[in-house]
Amino acid sequence: MAEATEHPSMNGGALKTDLNGLFTVFRTTRSIAFAYGFMLGFVAFTALLAFNPSSYSPWFTSIFTTSTLTCTIPTTSSSTKEFSQGMETLMNCDLFDGDWVHDDLYPLYKQGSCSFIDHEFNCFQNGRPDTDYQKMKWKPKGCNLPRLDGVYMLEMLRGKRLVFVGDSLNRNMWESLLCILKGSSKDPSNVFEANGKQISKGETSFSFVFKDYNFSVEFFVSPFLVQEWKMLDKDGSKTETLRLDLMGSSSDQYKDADIIIFNTGHWWIPDKTFKGKNFYQEGSHVYGELNVLEAYQKALTTWARWVDASINPNKSMVFFRGYSASHYRGGQLYSGGVCDNDTEPIKNETYLSAYPSTMKVLESVLKGMKNHVTYLNITRLTDYRKEGHPSFYREHNLSKEKRKFQDCFHWCLPGKNPTTAQSNYITDSDVGCHLGLQLRLWKAREMDPALLMSTQEDMGVVPLSPNPQLSGAHHPQAVLDKDEAPELEPMTDGHTSMHYDMERMIS
Repeated sequence: MAEATEHPSMNGGALKTDLNGLFTVFRTTRSIAFAYGFMLGFVAFTALLAFNPSSYSPWFTSIFTTSTLTCTIPTTSSSTKEFSQGMETLMNCDLFDGDWVHDDLYPLYKQGSCSFIDHEFNCFQNGRPDTDYQKMKWKPKGCNLPRLDGVYMLEMLRGKRLVFVGDSLNRNMWESLLCILKGSSKDPSNVFEANGKQISKGETSFSFVFKDYNFSVEFFVSPFLVQEWKMLDKDGSKTETLRLDLMGSSSDQYKDADIIIFNTGHWWIPDKTFKGKNFYQEGSHVYGELNVLEAYQKALTTWARWVDASINPNKSMVFFRGYSASHYRGGQLYSGGVCDNDTEPIKNETYLSAYPSTMKVLESVLKGMKNHVTYLNITRLTDYRKEGHPSFYREHNLSKEKRKFQDCFHWCLPGKNPTTAQSNYITDSDVGCHLGLQLRLWKAREMDPALLMSTQEDMGVVPLSPNPQLSGAHHPQAVLDKDEAPELEPMTDGHTSMHYDMERMIS
């Protein structure tokens, strides 16, 4: 039995702070409206939900919808008060503290309707026989959240650039969102990869354009966020290292995006880091051995400094998605660990795993940042969903030998299926935990600015100045300079030999 644990309250506390903090970094009515609307929409897109607004709740009826774009923000004094009260309820609600409940309203769309899914995530096509895991929704204990309105989300993203940066768990999430948005678009044929790329493991970046809405949804492979490197040895051979002091090579390509969602954590394990021996590097110094948590903290500090120095908080919203739980029983990936017999979520908190040390490191770094970063702490939420992984349904008809290596990290997604039988949206509880709240504040661009400000005042939202104690030496204004040592050579993110061992799963 896994060690019982109490997950830190920071998940809820951070959310409340984030809702208020958006007013700190976004100064105009238009940008506040977008930031607030998208942040809440995306946070709930971090928990797979279905919701029907209560008929007795005029505030939710006014703000949320599942069918039309004609609903507007309330403009009367009475509806404004209800709007204010509803917003206050959400601000005081810990969206990440709740339970998974069965919901027969799923699927959200048919299996086989999207070609943007990696084969390894398409559990249905790969032969998984059970379906109950596809019909779960996340229900927070303190509030209700609505079902995703994909059409409205398309409008909310119009003219924007949304970028995911990280490992294959973020790729999981990116693919899920791509499918949802494509399925809701006016003309799916006007959704395409900007450079004609096909989704495959060999590419290090993708940019899917939604032509009718003039926005893109992109993904950059950067599993460590910092720079993967090759160091030239005396004999002319090259040794793979990880530059803890440099951001990944693709960072200049996405720093001006409107919305950036980062993650890292799943690659910080012995099998991915040569057990910390002669792998971690700062400047020209390669550590003979370095503890993984210390290396992780150094890398995150480099990332945090880069965000503080390179991201314009008045233009860009930054999210960091926390650690998504894995569920190996009887071992780990290479030692006989399995999850194929799990068919329902964990229901007793006693069986949840201990809170990951990597997330404690992350939270410490986030607290020291100058720029506002919205923290999506999904660890507890995903820990319940032990039945949501591909296991050996990562391929169809795996051999007995290959079945020994089960994928209990990633989450099942819908994919392209040649059959026409109706199937279900597969609840991937890290990524697939990403459907839900559609707050109508994007319409606030068209509303009276005085209404927005009065709503803020009713809710006690007051813009705050950045903490001067967090500037200076702790977070210098310039990202660390690239070392000039001639023996060092950058690598394209994601392209080391060890990273392409396909049986390693976390690719």
